[in-house]
Amino acid sequence: MKQKMVVKVTMSDEKSRSKALKVVVGFSGVESASLKGDDKSQIEVTGDGVDAVQLTSRLRKSVGHAELVSVSAVDGEKKEENKPPAAYLWPYNQPLYVYQELPYAHQQDPCSIM
Repeated sequence: MKQKMVVKVTMSDEKSRSKALKVVVGFSGVESASLKGDDKSQIEVTGDGVDAVQLTSRLRKSVGHAELVSVSAVDGEKKEENKPPAAYLWPYNQPLYVYQELPYAHQQDPCSIM
């Protein structure tokens, strides 16, 4: 089951924010993590089968005081918008040449001198 959780962590500087994000992203089942809040003290984690209690306790051990604010289930998969198809890339390094047979190639030349 996909779920979204918000964890409030005491982070004083950029180094501790970076360390907290590394801990969260390294946790199994985490799909995305982002900093939220006015002072960037909350981490919003989205994942499938993530244990919120273990994640919070690992953040406490690594960074400092951490508090689980909320856990909620994600309704469903986001539908992709109509995106144009990706351009086809030629798999070889050489350019692709297209040869076309011209209609007058098999006719006799009307300007023959001999």
